[in-house]
Amino acid sequence: MVNIGDVIFQIVMLLFVVLFFVSLFLFIRGLRKSQVYRSDALKRIEGKLDKIIENQERQSRN
Repeated sequence: MVNIGDVIFQIVMLLFVVLFFVSLFLFIRGLRKSQVYRSDALKRIEGKLDKIIENQERQSRN
């Protein structure tokens, strides 16, 4: 005969495993999104620095 406590325990453990993998997936997805955001921000900063350097070179020529 099946004990109801054993069934509940198995269901709870299965839910913990599912919750772990869902959490891991969401964590990795969040890391990737923040990495893309940082990459875009670095590209914008690099473009601004290039403009500043060009302006400095123009001013030093004049």
